[in-house]
Amino acid sequence: MKVAIYVRVSTKDQTTENQILKVKEYCGQQGWEVYQIYRDEGVSGAKQSRPALDQMLQDMRQKKFKAVVTWKYDRLGRSVLHCLQVLEEMKNKNIRFIATSQSIDTSTPMGKYFLTNLLALAEMERELIRERINAGLDRAKAEGKKLGRPVGSKDKNRRRRSGYHLRWQKERGNV
Repeated sequence: MKVAIYVRVSTKDQTTENQILKVKEYCGQQGWEVYQIYRDEGVSGAKQSRPALDQMLQDMRQKKFKAVVTWKYDRLGRSVLHCLQVLEEMKNKNIRFIATSQSIDTSTPMGKYFLTNLLALAEMERELIRERINAGLDRAKAEGKKLGRPVGSKDKNRRRRSGYHLRWQKERGNV
């Protein structure tokens, strides 16, 4: 069977390599041929439009592979509605969705059921993270802390060169 591998990480500081290794190993054990690896790096799962995901969906519509294999279901996304729309389109094209680390395969009724429930949990987790971040920001504001980057500090390399990054690490006890 010819499959597409989809991997995603939310920040540029993270890497998709661990996901790729695990998924390729799984595909090899199954005897599947990898058509292409689609990787979105530094892209939130909350976004419906992602470059690699969009390309994968275009290739899926052209029937270039029979299944989409990913490491975990939440790599596909963190919005239940969007994920269900993508999964419905996959179903209509007879494309399987497989999350290797969770033994989810939408070619079975039980796999579809578990995936739907897990997608709801992923969206809830994203909302809880957002709540905690906002609560922390509200607390910091109430304590009078100035939020945001200093003026002219948008370039991380420039911050490192200017010493801002080092001062920031020292303030937090990281150096």
